[in-house]
Amino acid sequence: MFELYWPWIWLLLPLPLLVYRFSPPSERQQATLQIPFFQTIDQSLPDQSIVDFNSNLWHKSCLILIWLSLLLAASQPRWVGDPVSLPVTGRDVMMAIDLSGSMESHDLKLKNEPVTRLDVTKNVVSDFIMQRKGDRLGLILFGTTAYLQAPLTFDLNTVQTLLNEATIGIAGERTAIGDAIGLAVRHLRKRPEEQRILILLTDGANTAGEVSPEQAAVLAREEKVRIYSIGVGAEEMIQPGFFGSSFGAQRINPSVDLDETMLTLIADQTGGRYFRAKDTEELKQIYDLLNQIEPVEQSKDIFRPVQPLYYWPLAMASLCSLALALSLSWLPLAGGKTEWTH
Repeated sequence: MFELYWPWIWLLLPLPLLVYRFSPPSERQQATLQIPFFQTIDQSLPDQSIVDFNSNLWHKSCLILIWLSLLLAASQPRWVGDPVSLPVTGRDVMMAIDLSGSMESHDLKLKNEPVTRLDVTKNVVSDFIMQRKGDRLGLILFGTTAYLQAPLTFDLNTVQTLLNEATIGIAGERTAIGDAIGLAVRHLRKRPEEQRILILLTDGANTAGEVSPEQAAVLAREEKVRIYSIGVGAEEMIQPGFFGSSFGAQRINPSVDLDETMLTLIADQTGGRYFRAKDTEELKQIYDLLNQIEPVEQSKDIFRPVQPLYYWPLAMASLCSLALALSLSWLPLAGGKTEWTH
């Protein structure tokens, strides 16, 4: 949509006429340059009345066009685009993902194929990340140590890429759950209250680190960080017998080391919730539920992009001024007269 930001500028439209009407007339000066052969030149030029008429018409047209262009430029013409929703500062969600050695267990399936727990986690969490438009997301990876892989950011594509590039064991073989919670609290504590969320995914118990999960949970509660903990791993797995045959096969619980009591405790203490994911479908349902429990805030503010257009009439005024200046310098050579008196 085209609009003028300062339309009242057009009240100045009759200003040149007022100046012409009420300003005192200037005195005409006689030319001081004498040309002895002027009469010969004058006879070879077109009829003087025609030249005067054409030149005056051209000059007045240029002056009118220059004035209109200047007024149009001064009134700030612009093109206003369609309304665009502004990105909002929604929740601050920090995700802590376990990369300990046990995440390499092939007890889960993806498209009916046995894969590692980390592969399933990447697949499900990647979808969750791309659904959180409007939230700041951060990523913590932990094993024996915990480290910040991605700070809180609106750049969801980068967070997703960093998660997909993570490999088992790069942070150590053991599990420092308490350190991961403490690191998340340190980065969330500066964010607004009621928006601090930690989603903790692990498949074991705390076996490393300087801070226990219980101590970290107390700190999280004091800083008003809600923790949603997820325990991942199948409860039953058939271990093949001799030479991969069914003879001597055993049923085992691959999640025997999962400390559900601890994960439930830290979730309850911080106002969050504990979830148990025994297969890929349950893990998807958990993240879908998290989207419902902590929905992305919708933007109510809109923004209309504005493109200024003043430079077009300003360029027109400049071109007309240049053309007028060139014609004034050429006109005396053609035998014309330019009169500015009235």
